[in-house]
Amino acid sequence: MNAEQLAVFFKQEFPQAEVLIEQAGGGFVRLRKPIDERHLRPGGTVSGPVMMEMADAALYAAILSELGPVALAVTTNLNINFLRKPSADKDIIADCRLIKLGKLLAIGEVTIYSVGNDEPVAHATGTYAIPPK
Repeated sequence: MNAEQLAVFFKQEFPQAEVLIEQAGGGFVRLRKPIDERHLRPGGTVSGPVMMEMADAALYAAILSELGPVALAVTTNLNINFLRKPSADKDIIADCRLIKLGKLLAIGEVTIYSVGNDEPVAHATGTYAIPPK
């Protein structure tokens, strides 16, 4: 699936996600999440759950970009390291690259940035179970 097809799929299946799919292909995706006051925690930073949502959505999108619309692929593991404080007034970007795409499992890594800053704010790895055909 390309970025446009993924955007349609996410809008239909996960309208609550509110992520923009900027790039998809070759086992790589880039997602953007517009940040506003709903996404902040005390102290003026993007909340951990928002960054975890981005990591999970990016992994899912990367898998779908390679396999097509497999709605029942599910997260089996997600590990995240929060590296530095994201900007409260900037969107966040999640770049995901698949490490392994097998018949039953997919593994990927996600790096999350605040727009305009090259230093990552979080790094995640995750595994998805792919339903048998």
